[in-house]
Amino acid sequence: MKKKKEKRYLPIRLNLLFFVVFILFSLLILRLGIVQIVYGNDFKQEVDRTENITVQKPVPRGKMYDRHGRIIIDNTPINAITYTKLQGTTPKEMLVTAENLAKLITVGTEKIRERDKQDFWILRNPEKAAGKITKAELQLFKKKKLTDKQLYQLQLDRITEEDLKELSEDDLKVLAIYRELNSGYALTPQIVKNDHVTKEEFALVSENLNAMPGVDTTADWQRKYLYEPTLKSVLGNTTETDDGLPEERIDYFLSRGYSRNDRVGKSYLEMQYEDVLHGHKAKIKNITDKAGNVLGTEVISEGQRGKDLVLTIDMDLQIAVEKIIEEQLWATKQLPHTSLLDRAYVVLIEPKTGEILTMAGKRIVKNEETGQNEMIDDALGNITTTYNVGSAVKGATVLTGFKTGVIKPTDRFDDTPLKFKGTPQEKGSYKYLGKPDDVEALKLSSNVYMFHTAIRIGKGHYRRDMPLPLDIQGFGTIRDSFAQFGLGVRTGIDLPNEQNGFKGMSTLPGHMLDLVIGQYDTYSTMQLAQYVSTIANDGYRLKPHIVKEIREPASNQNELGPVFKKIPTTVLNKLDVQEEWLDRVQLGFQKVMQESGGTGYRTFGTATYLPAGKTGTAQAFYDGPQRKKSDGPPPEVMNLSLVAYAPYNNPEVAMAVIVPWVYQADSGPSPNMEIGRKVLDTYFSLKHRAQQ
Repeated sequence: MKKKKEKRYLPIRLNLLFFVVFILFSLLILRLGIVQIVYGNDFKQEVDRTENITVQKPVPRGKMYDRHGRIIIDNTPINAITYTKLQGTTPKEMLVTAENLAKLITVGTEKIRERDKQDFWILRNPEKAAGKITKAELQLFKKKKLTDKQLYQLQLDRITEEDLKELSEDDLKVLAIYRELNSGYALTPQIVKNDHVTKEEFALVSENLNAMPGVDTTADWQRKYLYEPTLKSVLGNTTETDDGLPEERIDYFLSRGYSRNDRVGKSYLEMQYEDVLHGHKAKIKNITDKAGNVLGTEVISEGQRGKDLVLTIDMDLQIAVEKIIEEQLWATKQLPHTSLLDRAYVVLIEPKTGEILTMAGKRIVKNEETGQNEMIDDALGNITTTYNVGSAVKGATVLTGFKTGVIKPTDRFDDTPLKFKGTPQEKGSYKYLGKPDDVEALKLSSNVYMFHTAIRIGKGHYRRDMPLPLDIQGFGTIRDSFAQFGLGVRTGIDLPNEQNGFKGMSTLPGHMLDLVIGQYDTYSTMQLAQYVSTIANDGYRLKPHIVKEIREPASNQNELGPVFKKIPTTVLNKLDVQEEWLDRVQLGFQKVMQESGGTGYRTFGTATYLPAGKTGTAQAFYDGPQRKKSDGPPPEVMNLSLVAYAPYNNPEVAMAVIVPWVYQADSGPSPNMEIGRKVLDTYFSLKHRAQQ
């Protein structure tokens, strides 16, 4: 009976076993299908990521040329020592490499931080570092109540000054190198040294590459400024390799494929045109095994250095103008009452294109080491500093009067000084000028004519020794009109950090009168240049620009490459004025320079290039670097300015000059006029020489 029962249950067990096996195989096949079909691409990408890694190698930046094709900024090749960290490289292996490399090259240790020393001490002294942890803390770590990070921080906190003193000078040199090796990313070349790598160092490292995995010798580049310090502040700077990407823009750069240790433009032209100058990196695919060992490399793209910028600047003219400013500043500083004078600015611009020919500025500073005064470049001051400029703005005032309908051409005003109730002093011109019309008011620089224009804009009525109530909306009317010339607003120049200028906060009637003669709001030299260019260009306000063209890199190092992009002339606005009105202002500007009695005639009357323009003198309060030395009220100073263009009948160049804080209390010679005449003489002399 027992045997029969066993025979009956055997087939049932086998069937059950086969059924279970069938189910398991079915589940396995289903799982494989899911892995293959659903997650196949993900796993393939993971394999590709570990076995085929593309890295990018930087290329030299684009060059900068002046308008005549002369190189301003170039790239100088320099020797460099690099390190490429493999994926599986351990800290101990990097330490051995750093020790070997330290025997072959010299490095500075000044960038080593306290934390670097602590980390290095732990790496050098693992047993002593372990002794910094108590048994109780170790038990907490084993129970996962302390993390690796917390345990490591305890070790750092317990490293003493005596511990760190164990690090010798040789140790610090190894640390300096180790710090550079450890700062790079896997399979991405990291500069270890590119500053003053000697031929001996380059040769020694090249001969010992086999003993230092990841180390290589290569060629790097360095920015070379051929005209330094001319225009240096405008050209800008680039970061160094060990600076890393600027913290405030790191997300921007990383999202565009930059590496954290890439060199980028960090100021002005270098920064403004970073996307153009940076170029396209070389792309190299590293083929590795799963352990991260490089099996081979494949060049995907050779890369291309950055595109070149052709600037609108004429470097011969720029250098000549800077020399004129320097000589005039030093000469004026010898005169009485000029202790606060320390700077001067000049902008030359083509009124019909907006191309900036010269953007020059100089500033006198005291050398902290020698205690002596010296001259430095301050070309940026043309857009970053603003001043009361005086009567130079009167052309805008007259046109504002015409546009608002409060005056019309040939209207005359008696130049008798104005006197208001409650004010101790009269407000007038520098002398009595009769009854000038609009053209004569510009020629003779009548303040009173401009005052009457402002009173009418403010819907006021003047009576001597009576109050002068004005509609404060007049401030907005005047400023809105001035903005159409570029006064008190950004000009749109292709450089960052341009300043608007300061708008006075008071709405007192007397300040509206000051506004129309340039003694209330402040303006930059670039704004003055755009303003006078707008008048010279028959009312078209153009956007000034310092880059003329963007060019592809040339195959021949001594030539310019093909044009990638031309920077077009951009019209920002057209003055809402009648042609007759503009003619009147242009005639007034012409008489300023070329007719006896004009405020610029003494300086420009003999000029053969037919200049037109407007002089400016502003009584202002000093707000420069020496202001902090005194607790009292700021001293009164004289700011001198000049706007001009030539020839008046077919303008090809426009100019603005500002020399702030020239005199205290008394006045003297006019450095603005001397600078202006010499600058325009130089411009036409260089032009004549080029045509011969």
